[in-house]
Amino acid sequence: MRRLVRWVLARFFGLVRLLLAQFAVDRRVLALAFARMADGIGNSFLIIVIPLYVADDVVGGVTFGLGEAMIIGIILSLFGFLNSSFQPLTGRFSDRTGKRKQFILVGLGGLAITNLAYLFAETYASLLVIRGLQGISVAFIIPTSVALVNELATTGDRGGNMGVYNTFRLVGFGAGPVAAGGIVSAGPYSLPVGWTISGFDAAFYIAAITAVISYLLVTVLITDPESTEANAAADLSIDVFDPTGRNLLDPIFTLGVVSLLMATAIALFATIQPQVNDHLEQGATWFGLQFAAFIIAQIVLQTPIGRACDLYGRRPFIVLGMVILVPSTLAQGLVTTSETMFLARLVQGIAGAMVFAPALALAGDLAGEGESGSKLSVLTMAFGFGIAIGPLSSGALISYGFVVPFAFGTVLAAFGAVLVYTQVEETLETTASVPVVGDD
Repeated sequence: MRRLVRWVLARFFGLVRLLLAQFAVDRRVLALAFARMADGIGNSFLIIVIPLYVADDVVGGVTFGLGEAMIIGIILSLFGFLNSSFQPLTGRFSDRTGKRKQFILVGLGGLAITNLAYLFAETYASLLVIRGLQGISVAFIIPTSVALVNELATTGDRGGNMGVYNTFRLVGFGAGPVAAGGIVSAGPYSLPVGWTISGFDAAFYIAAITAVISYLLVTVLITDPESTEANAAADLSIDVFDPTGRNLLDPIFTLGVVSLLMATAIALFATIQPQVNDHLEQGATWFGLQFAAFIIAQIVLQTPIGRACDLYGRRPFIVLGMVILVPSTLAQGLVTTSETMFLARLVQGIAGAMVFAPALALAGDLAGEGESGSKLSVLTMAFGFGIAIGPLSSGALISYGFVVPFAFGTVLAAFGAVLVYTQVEETLETTASVPVVGDD
């Protein structure tokens, strides 16, 4: 019995060491990952809370003839469009100044203030202004955070660093919506000081607190890398065509287009819950599981795939991920059971995980010193636009048939796979004798 206990403990601690080894990165990358996880929890809270807030008639005012559902859609979409639109500007400006940390703190400060501002919002117009300011605030965070991770990494571990960063960020993004609905419905809350706050107020306070926690983590634990210098004299423009002449399109621009296509395909599912539930004759619980399947696959696979692309090259993973995205997207329009929809979403999550970290790592390999903010913002901006375009596309196409939005996403994924295969070359000298997909 004692021998069995020792064996079990040895295997347990071996597993713990293995898991810790997966996150063995620069402490600043790990701290930044935890900070993004904290602000991700609060920010994703609002995806659930804002529609409930509007539907509860807490706010009012001029609607310009729009229905409630359209108002909610505009408020939520405004965040994504402003966030993505401002990312190239903040990324480029952070390259000019060389101050990544300061940009992240500005964004987190803005996020904390705007989360509290919801407590005083009484009109639809005020919600639009607050959500728009949040989008601009997050535009200060995303490109500079990714640039900071890129500069703290080396060519040999860039994929692993990107994987760890994305893993924790997605944990926060996935956890927020799960908790938000419960916190709102469990209100009002009686505080020890004699105050009573509603469930909505509690959610906004928690969102603000998570942003403050993230702010403190960055303030205390993050420093700009010693190699980061202001790059005011550099040409930080983004080429559309390949300046070397080897391919038609510039590889970073190509990866941006691919990110846009991929994000649009994976975001088609989000806003057609009633149609999905009717088609599969299922309830909201199954839809929640299917929606979560994509995120679960991302959380589990981001770090190991990031590590693997440091060994075997970036391009094979990106190409294979886009190829897998094709059938997994089409399958969602053809499935007839809840279980197969869950499986299709899970496979789509695997495809996304194979693209995210390797694409950022490849773009980071190509970015010169002091150019990370500008170059990587192309990918983060494009992904943000795709996340905003996807729901709008599925909402417009679903009336033509259940399969149509997913067929549209399938075409986009196939086009993205062709772009990567033909326009992007490997940047890593691989240390293992594994053939690169598409190479002779």
